[in-house]
Amino acid sequence: MSATTTGTEAARAAINNSQVPKHEQLRMIILRLAKEELGPGARLPSERTLMDSYGVSRITVRAAIGRLVNEGHLVRVPAKGTFVADSPVQSTLHLASFTQEMEAMGHVPSTVVLVAESAAAPDDTAEALSLPRGSEAIHLRRLRLADGRPVSVDDAWYNPEHAAGLLDIDLTGSVYKALAAQFGHQIDRARQSVRSEGAPADVGALLGTGTGAPVLAFDRVSYSGALAIEHSRSWYRSDRYSLNMEVRL
Repeated sequence: MSATTTGTEAARAAINNSQVPKHEQLRMIILRLAKEELGPGARLPSERTLMDSYGVSRITVRAAIGRLVNEGHLVRVPAKGTFVADSPVQSTLHLASFTQEMEAMGHVPSTVVLVAESAAAPDDTAEALSLPRGSEAIHLRRLRLADGRPVSVDDAWYNPEHAAGLLDIDLTGSVYKALAAQFGHQIDRARQSVRSEGAPADVGALLGTGTGAPVLAFDRVSYSGALAIEHSRSWYRSDRYSLNMEVRL
């Protein structure tokens, strides 16, 4: 008997006719495979390979994988396959810049500046920043990484009256820190919404998820006292970033 045959028989033996549903048995096998052998970012074997290896139907394979995707252990990438998810950055809801947040959690943040310009602000941004429609504002678009892995794309606009000279400084670090230290505007509160959406094509390309992959979309207006300083939109990889919160009566 060949080693391949022995391996196949051993794999099939792992799926039995116990009271535990086959898709749940397979889910546990795939989870162990993902965590103990493959590791974050590795591609899962194809559905056909799993069917042949474990002697189960395609419906059983899809049920097991679907649950692992919903639980955040696996991530599907359109036209590429299913991959082991990275351990996500665990964030609490609080007011901090990306740089400050990552450093506080022990990660090494880095930034790629994609756009740094003065341009006409979108109408909703002008309204958020109390600017006349059609006014120019400072526009920054940046790719944010933790430990060298893409986590978010941040697209932010700043009121030029309160952040004049922002384009002249190093924009790879904390803009919030610079606003406080160099421009006298400490960001002390914000209004923010968070929703799940499919990654736009440009965001998916930058984050490496592909178009339509699930991302967390943030829309934030940040203030220093009564002054609206920043209007930002950010898209976070949902497999690398999660939100935790405490809820009380």
